[in-house]
Amino acid sequence: MSPTAPHKPAAGPQSIRKIAIASLTGTALEWYDFFLYGTASALVLGTLFFPEASSLAGTLASFGTFAVGFAARPLGGIIFGHFGDRLGRKPMLVITLLVMGFTTFLIGALPTYAQIGVWAPVLLTLLRVLQGIAVGGEWGGSVLMITEHAPAGRRGFYSAWSQVGINLGFVTSAGVFAAVQSLSDEAFLSWGWRLPFLLGAVPALVGLVIRLKIEETPEFQSVQHEGGKQRLPILHALRTHPRAILVTAGARMAENGASYIFLVFSLAYGKHIGVGNGLLLAGIIVANVVEGASMVGFGALSDRIGRRPVYMAGAATLIVFAFPFFWLVDTGTPALVWLAFIIAIGIGHGAMIGTQPSFFTELFGKTSRYSAIALGHEFASVFAGGLSPLIATALLAATDASWPISLYLIVLGCITLVSVYCARETVQHDTAPTPDPRLQPAGTHE
Repeated sequence: MSPTAPHKPAAGPQSIRKIAIASLTGTALEWYDFFLYGTASALVLGTLFFPEASSLAGTLASFGTFAVGFAARPLGGIIFGHFGDRLGRKPMLVITLLVMGFTTFLIGALPTYAQIGVWAPVLLTLLRVLQGIAVGGEWGGSVLMITEHAPAGRRGFYSAWSQVGINLGFVTSAGVFAAVQSLSDEAFLSWGWRLPFLLGAVPALVGLVIRLKIEETPEFQSVQHEGGKQRLPILHALRTHPRAILVTAGARMAENGASYIFLVFSLAYGKHIGVGNGLLLAGIIVANVVEGASMVGFGALSDRIGRRPVYMAGAATLIVFAFPFFWLVDTGTPALVWLAFIIAIGIGHGAMIGTQPSFFTELFGKTSRYSAIALGHEFASVFAGGLSPLIATALLAATDASWPISLYLIVLGCITLVSVYCARETVQHDTAPTPDPRLQPAGTHE
């Protein structure tokens, strides 16, 4: 599109549904790859790539490589945020998907420590860094693809669908891993664990076809037409929205940190206390299915009562449920274990992550929005999701008890509660992009 071409009006109902489905599908396929590594870290990577360590120490080492992926996410956010604000949301989403699919396939083909020694964990870490860079640029672009197309007054509802893709990605990865775990221990450790990673190339190609068909967002097109693109969007974001970036990072501490304790560390915790991984994976899958519906409901609720109260309610739920979560898991009773995950993930986490896309989008102006969102979102992921399984495992190793982990969850919840409380309400900024006057009938110009 040339700089002088008029930008398009906001998408109509049929178009926004198409865009939501495309974003959801592409996000699900990319997060399948990212979550797959987390599941493997808890169950098998420690044994295959750090065999000289004890069981718990090997898990700690594999969670260390898991954290490295999160450390790389801010770099991905800065790179893709810059070009997303300069060149558009769509091309960045295509590139991140290609990188994620390629690296996931290579992890599945990687020799283990028994085959090439120390080079195995080195190469594993390098591939994890590439994964982190890709997913660091993914979230902001996929969210903006929906929120910047959404009709006025429905941004919370429609943008929540982008988050459903994350749930579908996790459910799919957990389901595939549960299936290969049905193999004998020898077959699983020999080649079965590789299958989910090798299969990652297939959804990457499907997602690529889907993303190539979607249109650029009206708000980015308006920036192009108005000549409002910043030469260095990241510096513009830091200069104009420093408080909002800090709010974004703080709001993510509970959402992101707690999610990886529930989704990843809980598998290692169950292994430690003797609760079967099959039961825990089933509970996580059920909770994610529930959350897929609840987050859309919470997003719609935020359109009516505001983003802040819904988000804060989710953080408060996490604080209240920090101790009961582990008490229920400790019972090993299927119904109670499932209940623990449904409340923690489906309600507490769902209220935060379902509101997050619209809330974060409305905190920033459109000229550097991709960079600003990526900066706050991804830097928080380093200290929250990236470190939380590692911290939780270290606390478990030091005390052989769950109560320090519950206290850690409460701290994360309080940081988020205070951050969102200090933010301004943004729902009043939920307006559709203004159509170019030259596309409107005569006499309708404001």
